[in-house]
Amino acid sequence: MMAFSRLFDRITHAMHVISGAILVSMMFITLADVLARALFKATGGSVDLTFIGGVELIKYGLLLMVVFALPYSVGRSQVIVDLFTENLSSRMKAWLEGFYMLGFVMLGGGMSYRFYHAIGQAEMSGETTQDLLIPLSYLYAITSFATAFLALAALLISIRLFFFRKEVHQS
Repeated sequence: MMAFSRLFDRITHAMHVISGAILVSMMFITLADVLARALFKATGGSVDLTFIGGVELIKYGLLLMVVFALPYSVGRSQVIVDLFTENLSSRMKAWLEGFYMLGFVMLGGGMSYRFYHAIGQAEMSGETTQDLLIPLSYLYAITSFATAFLALAALLISIRLFFFRKEVHQS
């Protein structure tokens, strides 16, 4: 279990790094789009470096950035209100957090299930993005994978909280 857990933590950390790279690329895409439009306007249209699909790249980049960041971040960034839990034992706090993580298991599982079925529907209909004509089935497959990892990450955290007393968050 521990070897699997360490491997899984490494994979989710890699997904987190990919999420950061997507975020930085979104910044550069936005910057390039704004500068190209400003240059186009400043030259009265004689210099046209504008490109199509910038909004699409940002839109789908944002989706992928969020779903790739969630599996790593789900157990590391939760706000706990001590007012309600200060008198509880550490074991009871772990149980409450474990049940809370089961909500993320359901969220990730439901999203993954829905995106998995959307893959087939998008393939059958040939649905693509509007400007860049990227098949939506590819985006749905990547999103289904990432949300399945969210569900699995939350499940592993819940198992650690329910059955092990050690700290579950490794920075």
